[in-house]
Amino acid sequence: MATFTYKAKTTGGQTVTGVLTAETAQAAMRLLDERALFPINVAEGGTAARATITGRRRRLRLRVLTSFYSQLSDLLRAGVPVLRAIDVLSRQGANPLLAEILKEVHSDVSSGESLAEAMSKHPNAFNHLAISMVHAGEQGGFLEDVLSRIAVFTERQDELRNKVIGAMIYPCVLMLAGVSVVMFLMGFVVPKIKPLLERQQVPWLTTVMFAVGDFVSNHGWIILGVVVLLVVLAIGLTRREETRRLLDRWKLRFPVLGRILTMVAICRFCRILGTLLGNGVTILQALKISKDSAGNRVLAEAIDQAAENVQRGESLASRLGRSGLFPADIVDMIAVAEESNNLDAVLVQIADSNEARTSRMVDFGVRLLEPLLLMVMAVMVLIIAIALLVPILRMGSAGLG
Repeated sequence: MATFTYKAKTTGGQTVTGVLTAETAQAAMRLLDERALFPINVAEGGTAARATITGRRRRLRLRVLTSFYSQLSDLLRAGVPVLRAIDVLSRQGANPLLAEILKEVHSDVSSGESLAEAMSKHPNAFNHLAISMVHAGEQGGFLEDVLSRIAVFTERQDELRNKVIGAMIYPCVLMLAGVSVVMFLMGFVVPKIKPLLERQQVPWLTTVMFAVGDFVSNHGWIILGVVVLLVVLAIGLTRREETRRLLDRWKLRFPVLGRILTMVAICRFCRILGTLLGNGVTILQALKISKDSAGNRVLAEAIDQAAENVQRGESLASRLGRSGLFPADIVDMIAVAEESNNLDAVLVQIADSNEARTSRMVDFGVRLLEPLLLMVMAVMVLIIAIALLVPILRMGSAGLG
C-alpha cells in the first residue's frame, strides 16, 4: 500500500486535509467517499515524504535510522509483536517522514508481506544492506539481533561521516576566506591604485597583476560562463559509467587521499561482509551485497571476481590478494580466517582495527592541509602586496629625491 495526502470538502462545506493509506489513488478516493468527504486533490506521498523544490522523496538521516533500528530491536526483544512495535514507533511522531514510512510498512506487513518486503518499497529510507539483513533475520528467527547489529553499523557509519565533514569545515573556511581576500584585493583595491601607478615604470609582477585584473573585469561574464559550462560538462560526464569507473580508479591512486579512500572502502566491505555472514547470509549472497556497498566500482569488480572464485571452490583471500587493492596483512588475516572457519568475526575485527587507523590518517591529513592552505593564502596575499607596494615605495623615494 501507498500513502496519499488528500484535500477534501466535508458535507458542511469545510476544507480538510489528511493522510491515508490505500492501494491506488482510486482506492483512496473511495475511502474518502465512504467518509463522506468530497476530494479536491489526492496526491501520492505524505506531507513530509517529498522535498519542496525537487519533488523527490526525502532521505532519512542516519541518526534517525539508528534510533529506529535500536528501538525496534528493543521492542522485539521485550516480546512485542512486529506489527505492534511498528505501530508504536509510527505513533511516536519524532520524525514526520519516518512516521509516514512506518505507517506504510505497517499496512504492508498487516496485509501479509514480510518486513523486508515492506521495507524494500522505501529505498529512500532503507538501503539494500539493511533489507537483506532483515530478510535473513526473519528467515532465521533472529530479527532482533539483526536489527541491533544494523543499528550499530549505521551509528558507526554516521560517526565516520560526521567526523570527515567536521574535519573539512575548517579547511573549507580557510579556502573561502582566501578566495574572498584575493577577490577583494583584485576587485576593489587594485583598480583604485592602478591610476596612480600607470604613469611610471612598474615591475613585471605589477604589470602581470594589472593585466589579470583587467582581464577579469573586462571578461568576467565570459569567465563565469566558461566555468558554468565546464561544470555542466563535468556533471554530464560523471553520469557515464566509463567516466565514473575512471574516476574511481583515480581516487584509489591519488597520493595520500587514495590510501585513505581505499581503506575506508575496504573497512566498509569487511564490516558489511562480516555482519552478513554472522547473521546467516550465505557467502555468495553476502559478497553480492557487500560489493555494491563498497562505494568504488574498481573495488566492486575485484570483489565480484573473488565471488566467482568462491563459487568455483577457491578461496576468497587468493583473488583479493591478486587484485592489488587489498593490503597484504588484511589478505593474510582473511586467509587464516577461512582456514579456521571464523571469517565473520575476523572481518569485523579487521574493520574495527583499520577504521581506527584510517581515522588517524584522516586527522593527520587534515592537520597537514590546514597549514598548507594558510601558506597558499599567505603567498597569494604576499604577491599582491609586493606588486603594489614596490612601485609605491619607488614613487615615494623618487618624490623625496
